[in-house]
Amino acid sequence: MPNQLMYQQDDFVVLETNQPEQFLTVAELLLKLETTLLQISQEDLPLDLQKFDSISQQAQYLLDTSCNLDLGPGKYLQWYAVRLEK
Repeated sequence: MPNQLMYQQDDFVVLETNQPEQFLTVAELLLKLETTLLQISQEDLPLDLQKFDSISQQAQYLLDTSCNLDLGPGKYLQWYAVRLEK
C-alpha cells in the first residue's frame, strides 16, 4: 500500500520566466497564483478557469489540477510539489 507522504503537497518549487527558482508553501503558491491571475484578462484565461466566479477558486483549481499557467509567448509559470524533509 502506498505511503500517504507520497501524496502530500506542502511545498512547491516554482519556476517563472527570468526568475530564480523559488520554494513556496501551499498558501504562498495560492497567493502567487491569485496575483498572477489578476493580471490576466478573463477572456485570455483558459476555458476551464473561466467557469469560476472568483480568483481564489481559479487559483485553487490550478493548484489541484495543473502544474503550469500559460502567460503568453516566451513566458511561463510552473509549479511542482516537492518534499523538503524525509
